[in-house]
Amino acid sequence: MTIKRHRSVGSIKNELLQKSREAMLSAVQIYNNPSIQFKSETYIVLSIIAWTYLLHAYYRKEKIDYSYYKLSPKGRKIYDKTKHGAVKHWELERCLDEKRCPLQNDVKENLKFLIGIRHEIEHQMTSKIDDAISSKFQACCINFDRFISTEFDTRFSIRNHLSVSLQFSSLTEPQVKQLKDMTDLPKNIEAYIKDFDDKLPQDVYESPNYAYRVFFVGKSVNHKGQADKVISFISADSPEAEGLNKSYCLIKEQEKKKYLPKQIVEMMKKEGYKKINYHHFACCWKEIDGKNPQKKLGVLIGERQWFWYDGILPLIREYCKKNKL
Repeated sequence: MTIKRHRSVGSIKNELLQKSREAMLSAVQIYNNPSIQFKSETYIVLSIIAWTYLLHAYYRKEKIDYSYYKLSPKGRKIYDKTKHGAVKHWELERCLDEKRCPLQNDVKENLKFLIGIRHEIEHQMTSKIDDAISSKFQACCINFDRFISTEFDTRFSIRNHLSVSLQFSSLTEPQVKQLKDMTDLPKNIEAYIKDFDDKLPQDVYESPNYAYRVFFVGKSVNHKGQADKVISFISADSPEAEGLNKSYCLIKEQEKKKYLPKQIVEMMKKEGYKKINYHHFACCWKEIDGKNPQKKLGVLIGERQWFWYDGILPLIREYCKKNKL
């Protein structure tokens, strides 16, 4: 007699997270593989799967039904099913349109952009799109790592497994001109990019969560034996930045918002968690090892006062829900 296995909510959620993480890792590793030419298309498909599984895990954690269904006259759920009997779950676009979706608007727009590109390429071959939309790929990857780390656990982070791709040659003038002009970009892709970007609010278009753009500058060290990084970051208002093309988004060092425990407790009370107090807050951050520097949930200032970043907030909310505060 075969015993049917009943999986718990937690086991399915963890499996979704694990496969989501592996899908994104695979997407990045394939994109960075110099021997593969089908990289953008593969990255888009795998990253969309990664985000779909990740949001399914989130909705499962929040006990939100992410399946398609209709209600019978008696109020009973009748689930939509595939041709072979599997329950139909939400695709990524439906996950993003859900009013309880936790993602910021610029993160959503980044994913909707990639979904649109997938629609353009899935039924016909395309070419030469890697450089035209690589900034969206980079933003997608960073957004994924940030969300899975803060909403679930830093052990799911992929940042420690990735590094800057090495190049075998420097950019020549013809290559630079080709990158700037994008004259041989497929017309349907070019039209889609222009149409999508034109409809965005300016703040979303300029957000690094929508498209993460960096400026590469050839640089040599000043002294023998001095280490030199492949990528250097410069302040947007520095003399070095003057004269750079303004179409590039210079990376600005942004000060993270900081919170004292009192502010977080008051914030949670306003959100409806009326029973929370400083003791609950302390129990929460100790339970998750919140002051571990590797988790980057806060910072010690002046060797005395600990301040918390935004990343702690969803973890506190989860603690409040779990303990019915």
